[in-house]
Amino acid sequence: MTETSKFEGERISKRMARAGLCSRREAERWINAGRVKINGIKIRDPAINVVESDKIAIDGKAIPNKPNTRLWRYNKPLGLITTHSDEKGRETVFDALPPEIPRVVSIGRLDLNTEGLLLLTNNGELAGHLEHPKTGWIRKYRVRVFGEVTGDKLRTLKKGVTYEGVTYKSISAKLENETGDNAWLMVSLSEGKNREVRNAMEAVGLTVNRLIRVSYGPFQLGNLASGAVEEVTGKAIKASIDKQYI
Repeated sequence: MTETSKFEGERISKRMARAGLCSRREAERWINAGRVKINGIKIRDPAINVVESDKIAIDGKAIPNKPNTRLWRYNKPLGLITTHSDEKGRETVFDALPPEIPRVVSIGRLDLNTEGLLLLTNNGELAGHLEHPKTGWIRKYRVRVFGEVTGDKLRTLKKGVTYEGVTYKSISAKLENETGDNAWLMVSLSEGKNREVRNAMEAVGLTVNRLIRVSYGPFQLGNLASGAVEEVTGKAIKASIDKQYI
């Protein structure tokens, strides 16, 4: 690396994420594993800074220049895994994307049995920012539950619940309609822990049997068809996201 790169420029992990290769966290793992070289020298310190003139390679392959930040809305169908590689060989979200979509990462995840809005980006740094609870973006879901929905249960969710030792912060849930033993709720939350909606509902005696994410911050699922992907305009990105991340 150059002498100035120790103090100027940007963190190597951030540079890798901005190239659309991975998240910053994943970049740090790659660095710790000795997969990354700067100017031909293997590094294991993710705190190193790099400047534009530094040559960075991962597994011997030079990383691309930082592309313009792009963002897509994707209506994830049931049965897809939100990961780049599944050890069980199941089809992933990224397997199902059209071939013209470049290498992207997801902003958060939706599990196998959850459908609806999944944001995708070529900027791993942006992904890490937008999925962090500190960003404060509200995620909204339409949720079909089995069981009796009462005002007490909805108020309990609003206060926050604990399920199997995990505490979930305030969740807003409004009853939309009921049919027999099933009901549709509109649920809003900002934390986004793994299986948060399902576990929080179980904590108040309700079982989720369908879960659809309909919005993530200012971005809406709208009438996007299942399995369809649509790029967000640059104007919409600039209007919604802090410029330091794009």
